[in-house]
Amino acid sequence: MEIVNMQTLTPEQRTQAAQMLTDELPLGWETLEDALEEVDERLDIVERDGIGESLFLAAVEDDNVLGWIGMLPCYNGNVYELHPLVVRHDRQGEGIGTILVQELEKAARERGGITMHLGADDEKPGGETSLANVDLYDDLPTHIKNFKPGTHQAAFYMKMGYKIIGVMPDANGIGKPDIFFGKRL
Repeated sequence: MEIVNMQTLTPEQRTQAAQMLTDELPLGWETLEDALEEVDERLDIVERDGIGESLFLAAVEDDNVLGWIGMLPCYNGNVYELHPLVVRHDRQGEGIGTILVQELEKAARERGGITMHLGADDEKPGGETSLANVDLYDDLPTHIKNFKPGTHQAAFYMKMGYKIIGVMPDANGIGKPDIFFGKRL
């Protein structure tokens, strides 16, 4: 497996990257066309970014994209947003996501980044975390203190050292929060 800059991907590999979005994150990208627009938009940002702060990496093996990750600068380059991270379903659990996050964090540090942040929506029907389907306005600090990731990707980010730095209650509808994570680099 090799980690490459997504700018070097072939059109077929870019389609593979887009297909992963619809397969793994269908609430965000329902169709392949939506996902292709996302990939193209992300790579256009890199082309317009003369400073070279934005970056999108892909894990590639035998010309197949196994996963990909991206970052965008915020707060004058002190903070980077991790968005998105996706790994092909049949290759999850092999450490590909971990390697992608580590490589992205390294690149952010090299660019002078101090913090990496991300948002992780808990928007599936029924919810996945202990923050879903509760009145977060009641006592948000206690809900955060007692947070349980359940089947949500939050468990992965917490293993990677990310902490909850905020929550937007009802961001995706009643009882469907957006959970913000951050990590000092």
